[in-house]
Amino acid sequence: MTPPEPMRALITGATGFVGPHLVAHLESEGDDVNGIGHSDGPDLLDGEGWNELVARAAPDVIYHLAGFSDVGASWRSPREAFRLNAEGTMSVLEAARLNNVHRVVVVSSADVYGIASPASLPLTETAPIQPRSPYGASKQAAEALAQQYNRGWGLDVIVVRPFNHIGPGQSSNFFAPAIASKIARAELAGGGEVTHGDLSPERDITDVRDVVRAYRLIATAGRSGATYNVCTGKAVAMSSILDDLIGAATVPISTAPDPDLIRPVDLPVLRGSFEALQRDTGWEPSIELNQTLADVLSDARLRITEPDHSDVSNTKDPT
Repeated sequence: MTPPEPMRALITGATGFVGPHLVAHLESEGDDVNGIGHSDGPDLLDGEGWNELVARAAPDVIYHLAGFSDVGASWRSPREAFRLNAEGTMSVLEAARLNNVHRVVVVSSADVYGIASPASLPLTETAPIQPRSPYGASKQAAEALAQQYNRGWGLDVIVVRPFNHIGPGQSSNFFAPAIASKIARAELAGGGEVTHGDLSPERDITDVRDVVRAYRLIATAGRSGATYNVCTGKAVAMSSILDDLIGAATVPISTAPDPDLIRPVDLPVLRGSFEALQRDTGWEPSIELNQTLADVLSDARLRITEPDHSDVSNTKDPT
């Protein structure tokens, strides 16, 4: 495949977990990147503000990452999740339409698939959409808007459904970095305990650096109006993630379940197919999970400078 020409890119949500990795990757490819974070851009519900920003930036492509990203927290704040992910996506799509942006990549989530039967795995992009969480429902609404803008307005939009992804820089509201942070604190304290929720769910986990590589390939080689899974095609149990991280600790660490960390509804197994993405762009995952977990733990050790004897909290999301 011929390398794509450098592009002028606008990234919403550039200061979140994935955003900085995407900025770094795009810049390494020679793109002119305008990253908009929570503190330096308009509110997602401010349609006029986004129209003015996009008019000034004049991007070739918009990567829409901004929104409500915490699946567990969406059970406590369903209205906020819906407004940010659905109405917020409309603000960006309308700004792109009014300013003739060449392409928009809307980042959705594999959470839209909901609970899938073992016989339906791996999930392809044509699998039924049946979200169980408020977060998943909000992403389904965002997808519907993206598809309507493509069919009704002719806007060049592509929807991306990343499955679970982890890596350096992720918030400790998510499972792997939460466990890694506790381990790092325990190492400073000489030992400790890690609490956790349900360890039985199995997830298809991709390194965030592979994910952002997929996003640029989708922007340059994906089909207009298409939807793409970004995943590895393999599922791993949360218990395995915990064991691998504990096994890398330099001090003795015990574990204990915490009923408060159990979600109201969780998906037993989620595993996808990246066949369509590979066919259209040539992408495939390149970073092994053990390397990703080692990098997550190293990142936690750099962040943690003092021991902490409190329990790990906010670990309801499987990643």
